[in-house]
Amino acid sequence: MPRATLDHETSNSELERIIERPWFRNLITGLIVFNAVVLGILTYRRELPGEFVSTLEALDQAITFIFAIEIALKLIVYRFQFFKSGWNWFDFIVVGLSLIPGSGAFSVMRALRVLRILRLLHVVPMMKRITEALLKALPGMSAILAVLALFTYVGAVMATNMFGNTDNEEVLLLFGDLPRSAYSLFQVMTMDGWRFEVVEKVIDDGHPYAWVFFLLFIFIASFAILNLFIALIVEALQQEQQAVQAELMAEIEGEIEETASEAHADMIDILRAVEALREEINELKSKLP
Repeated sequence: MPRATLDHETSNSELERIIERPWFRNLITGLIVFNAVVLGILTYRRELPGEFVSTLEALDQAITFIFAIEIALKLIVYRFQFFKSGWNWFDFIVVGLSLIPGSGAFSVMRALRVLRILRLLHVVPMMKRITEALLKALPGMSAILAVLALFTYVGAVMATNMFGNTDNEEVLLLFGDLPRSAYSLFQVMTMDGWRFEVVEKVIDDGHPYAWVFFLLFIFIASFAILNLFIALIVEALQQEQQAVQAELMAEIEGEIEETASEAHADMIDILRAVEALREEINELKSKLP
């Protein structure tokens, strides 16, 4: 079999042409979506009839078998080229986990079957672009996360020193030590019940100006640092969109240059034909009496 490539524009064998055709990719996409629905329905197995549950489990196993055949075909076609793509590694691992029996010591594998739905992240082109943009933004996200962790640590040390020296059990549960303070500040940062479950308990414990500390923490952590994540993701998506537009422009320019060169070649051929016809006319004229 001729050596295959991972692009979808060239095919060196009939089997490669089949697995790279749109209908094959659409079939796999449809099976992933259908499998997601089946796995969702199976979460209600206790309320469903036994025969219906057995049918759904049989469908799930059949879909798993089809996915395994898909991976096997790609391994046959691409061979070691298959593992050059990170998405192919993801498919290989997810489908491999699905083939492990979901009983006994491997009962947790039954829950991991739902990971197959995540294959949509690279099967659907738009999802693939967004996911790749998010992955490119991870280094910047780690830096922002480090800043957030440092700021939370500083706030937790301050909160423990200010509010931890108390006999109030509720406040002790919130700020009695460093880990509890960090967890409570994380709750404040998410603004989930921060007023009644945290701030008011501290104020009632004899800290009337504690709200100043918590409001400053919210403004810096929630409104400033957390919004940097959104800004970074938006920037990554814009860069990905610009890269796609640049590729399209390069393809259009290439097609224009190719068309222009073909038109130029055709014009040269026409001029040569006209010149040859003119020479023939001149020869005929010279032969006339």
